[in-house]
Amino acid sequence: MSALFQGVHVPRATPMNIDTLRKTCKGVVAVPGDAGFSELLHGNLWNRLIPNRTPQVLVRVNDEQDVIEAILFARANRLKVVVRGGGHNWCQPTLRNGGVLIDLGNLNKILSIDPAARRAVVQPIISNRDVQKALNNLGFAFPTGHCPQVKLSGYLLGGGMPWNQGVWGHGCDSVEAIELVTSEGKLITASVRENQDYFWAARGAGSGFFGVATRFHLNLYPLPRAMHGSSWYYPVEDAPAVAAWLEKIAGSLATSVELSIFLLTAPSELMDRTPTGKVCLVTATSFADTPEQALAELTLLDECPLTAKCLRRSAPAPVTFEELFDASGELFPTDLHNRVEAAFTNVPAAKYTQLAVDHILKAPSPISLIFLLFFTGPVLPPALADTAFSMTARIYAGPWTMWTEAADDEANTLWHRALIADLAPFNCGYYIGESNTVEKPVNAPGSFLAENWKRLADLRDKYDPDGVFFGYFDGLADARTV
Repeated sequence: MSALFQGVHVPRATPMNIDTLRKTCKGVVAVPGDAGFSELLHGNLWNRLIPNRTPQVLVRVNDEQDVIEAILFARANRLKVVVRGGGHNWCQPTLRNGGVLIDLGNLNKILSIDPAARRAVVQPIISNRDVQKALNNLGFAFPTGHCPQVKLSGYLLGGGMPWNQGVWGHGCDSVEAIELVTSEGKLITASVRENQDYFWAARGAGSGFFGVATRFHLNLYPLPRAMHGSSWYYPVEDAPAVAAWLEKIAGSLATSVELSIFLLTAPSELMDRTPTGKVCLVTATSFADTPEQALAELTLLDECPLTAKCLRRSAPAPVTFEELFDASGELFPTDLHNRVEAAFTNVPAAKYTQLAVDHILKAPSPISLIFLLFFTGPVLPPALADTAFSMTARIYAGPWTMWTEAADDEANTLWHRALIADLAPFNCGYYIGESNTVEKPVNAPGSFLAENWKRLADLRDKYDPDGVFFGYFDGLADARTV
C-alpha cells in the first residue's frame, strides 16, 4: 500500500537528544510540558475548533538550516514530520499524533522584488494582503487568494484559487520555482528545469506534499488599472432564480469578471425587509484596464429579470485590493469555530441554491454562510496540465459554518453535517485547501484526477521511501467525527 495511505515508518520509543537539537537550531524547540508549548502549538491556528492531537516535538524554525536540522533529527529518532505554514487550513492537518511539527511562522519576509523582470522571491509565511500591498505599490500584482490573512505557503501548495483567476489562472501556475528541503534533509530548487517531479507535486499536493517549501519564486503581473466592484442584495427566497440567471449569463461575461453568490444573514439596514432574516448577496468584480471596460463588463448584471426585487444595489465603483480584502475579511472573520466543505460542481445552479436556501434558513449560527463562485467566460476553466492540482468545474461552492462559542459546537456540527450530506451527490471534486480531508479521508483523492492521485502516490514512494513525512491520513486518530 502506498505511503500516501499509511506511514511506513512507525514512531517508536527512542532516546531523543532534544538539547542537541536546541543547540543546532536557531529557532524555538519545544516539547509537551515546556512553558509556552500550548501557545506555540495552538496560538496561530485560524480555526478555534481545536482537535486533541499533539506532536512530540515542535520546532519553530528561523531559516532553512533549522528545517534541515529538524528533518535530520526526525530521521535519526524515527519520528515522522508534519509542516505548518500559516495555520489557516481549517481542518488542521498540521496537528498529528506524535512526530515533529516544523512551524514556518518565522519565515515571513519578502526577500526581493524585481520590477524589470516581473519577479519576486518570498518566504512562505507572507499573507495575501501583505503580498498585494507590497506589489501594488510598485504597480504589480500576484494572483493571491481572497482571505487577507491566508499565507502563501498552504495557498500555493494547495493550488491556489485567486482573485482574477479567469485571467491570471491558478496561483500555483504563476510560481516559477520553489526552494525546498527534502525528506533526506537536502535543500534543492524545483522548477520546470530541475527537480521537475517535486515542482509538479508541490503545486497542488497540499498537506500531502513530501517536502518543506522555504522560498517561492513568483511571476508578477501588471496591476489592473481599473478594478471595479458592484453588489446586489435579493431576498433569499429568490436566490435559486437569481442563481439560474447568473449561470445563464456567466459564459457571456469576460473572464476578467469574478462573480459570486453568498447566502447569509441580512445586514442590519435590510433586516426589516427580509422576513427570514437571510438574503442572497451577488458580488461582481471586474479586473479591467480602463473604467469604460470595467463598466461595460458589469453592465449586463443590471439586466437581471429580478431587478425589481433587489433590496439594495451598489453601482460599479473603483475598488483596490485592500478594499477587496476588507470585504472578504468581513465575510470570513478570524478567531471563530469553523467547519468548511467547498467543492466543484456542475449541477444546475438553481438546484444547488434551492437546497442551500433550505439549509441556511435553519442555520444555528447567524454568521454561517453558503457561497457559489461562477467561473465566467465561454470555456470551462482547464485543469492545469503540469501540476498536481487538477480539479475544475463551472461552479465552486459550499458552506462556511462559523460560530463563536464552544457550547455551540454540537448544534453547528449537526447542521453542517446534514448540509454536506445533502450536497455530496452534487459534488464532482474537492479543493484540497478547503475540504475536510481529516474527517472525510475520501475527499483527499477526490481533490485530484485519478491519474494525478496515482502519480502523487508514486512520487511519494520514490522521494520519501522511509515515510519521513506524514501522509494525508496518518496520525489523525483523535480527529473529531463529522
